[in-house]
Amino acid sequence: MLKLYRTSNKGITHEVNTFQKGTWIDLCNPTDDEIKLVCTSLEINEEFIRYALDSEEKVRVDVDDDNEEVLFIIDTPVIEENEKSRIYTTLPMGIIFVRDDYIITVSIKENIIFEDILKGIRRVATYKKSRILLQILYNNAKAFLDTLLKVNQESELVEEKMQKSTTNAGIVHMLNLEKSLVYLTTSLKSNEMLMEKIMRGKVIKLYEEDEDLLEDAIIENRQAIEMSQIYSNILTTTMEAYSSIISNNLNGVMKVLTSITIIIAIPTLIASFWGMNVPVPFAGNNLGFLIMIIISLILTICASAWLKKKNMLN
Repeated sequence: MLKLYRTSNKGITHEVNTFQKGTWIDLCNPTDDEIKLVCTSLEINEEFIRYALDSEEKVRVDVDDDNEEVLFIIDTPVIEENEKSRIYTTLPMGIIFVRDDYIITVSIKENIIFEDILKGIRRVATYKKSRILLQILYNNAKAFLDTLLKVNQESELVEEKMQKSTTNAGIVHMLNLEKSLVYLTTSLKSNEMLMEKIMRGKVIKLYEEDEDLLEDAIIENRQAIEMSQIYSNILTTTMEAYSSIISNNLNGVMKVLTSITIIIAIPTLIASFWGMNVPVPFAGNNLGFLIMIIISLILTICASAWLKKKNMLN
């Protein structure tokens, strides 16, 4: 999907249909025809756009001095769902500066991190490329914070369910959340390195207001990193606790089964001895069978009492 935005003289950002200087070009999961249209109209290479559409692309800055193009790739939080699970992960998004004329944003999926810019909540002119980039970085850090809160809320719900009944589904759910926190933490650290590189002023020129906005974005990003690490530690500790509980429960079950086996073995052993084809006590007694049953019961009760004393049946 291809959309063009431009800020009017009155400071209102609206959608347009033509490529003009100062236009913001947004490409969301674009088709080959849309990519070719943009590249032909702006006389740029397709590589920078294609880079941002690679789901495995790393966070980085790439400068093409010949064509006066600068590519910024950042990681943004997304939610991937299927029938069995939900994973919070990240996908790359590209922001491209094309000379002094255009800014291009490229993403694989629809992104909400610059919704407030387009709706006018954040007044940013489309011809101020640096300000749009920094506002996107700030919004992205806030989006990570919101995603982390969702992860924490979901982990608390799973923990409540597992306190009532420890199931494989609950454990798998916790593992998915733990995996999600690894993805989020890694991306946050990569984004922080990118912002620090921009802060040094070697990639784009920063004005005083831009520096303040970038500092705010870095602070939000660092807060997200700290939250992610805290939630990850809590989740790891919780998983270890449940592993210990499951192990203790299994030991208890095995202990009871072993005790029952010992108790059942006593009458079985006596019956085996008196079932042999050899002379045995009480063989000629009419009450011999009853006596053997009584002996078996007495020995079984004694074994049960001994096992209970040894805390084997509790």
